[in-house]
Amino acid sequence: MGSLLEAPLAIVDLETTGGRPAEDRVTEIAVLEVESFEVAREWSTLVNPGRAIPGAIQALTGITQEMVEGAPRFEELAAALYERLAGRVFVAHNARFDYGFLRREFERAGIRFHARTLCTVRLSRRLYRGEGGHSLDHLIGRHGLRCSTRHRAMGDAEAAWHFLQIAAEEHGEDIVAVAARQIARDPDYYRILSRHLGRRGVRVVPL
Repeated sequence: MGSLLEAPLAIVDLETTGGRPAEDRVTEIAVLEVESFEVAREWSTLVNPGRAIPGAIQALTGITQEMVEGAPRFEELAAALYERLAGRVFVAHNARFDYGFLRREFERAGIRFHARTLCTVRLSRRLYRGEGGHSLDHLIGRHGLRCSTRHRAMGDAEAAWHFLQIAAEEHGEDIVAVAARQIARDPDYYRILSRHLGRRGVRVVPL
C-alpha cells in the first residue's frame, strides 16, 4: 500500500436497497479520488436499482423511488466507474459491505473487479482501542467529523475521508500506514511488511 500520503485512494460509499449483495442493489454511489492525501476529484450519482426501494430504506436515506427512476442503471455507468477506481486503494467505512456490493454489481455487468481495501472501522478499532464504538455515527460524534448529509453516499464518504485525515494528524502518517497494512485484506501485506520491518527488529502481528 505504501505511504497513505502517496497512495492513490478511492474513498467510497454506497446506498443500497438492503443488506444482501446477492439480492439487493445499489441506489447511490460516491467516490472521492485522493492523490497525495488531497482530494483531486469528487463524483456521485443516483443509480436506478431496477426494483422497489423498501419504505424503511427510503426513510433512512431520503432516496425515494421517484428520485431513482430517471437515474442510470449500474451497467450503464460500470465501465466509467471501473476506470475511476482502477489502481486505487478502496477505502470505505465497513469496506466489506461496500466492496462486496460493488463486486457483485460489476459481476452482473460482466466486469471482474478487484482492489486492495482499507476499512476505516477496523482502522478506528486499531488506532482507538479504548473507545467503545466505531460506527460512523460514533466517529462523527467523537472526532467532530464533517458530514454534509448522513446516510447519503457523498456525506458518508466525506466523513470517512475526514476520519483518515484526523487519524493521520493525531497518530502520524507512519503509524496510520502501518495500521493500514496490518488490517489490509491482502495477506501479502503481512509478508511484505514483516520482511521490511523485521530488518528493524519490529514484529508485525496481524489482527
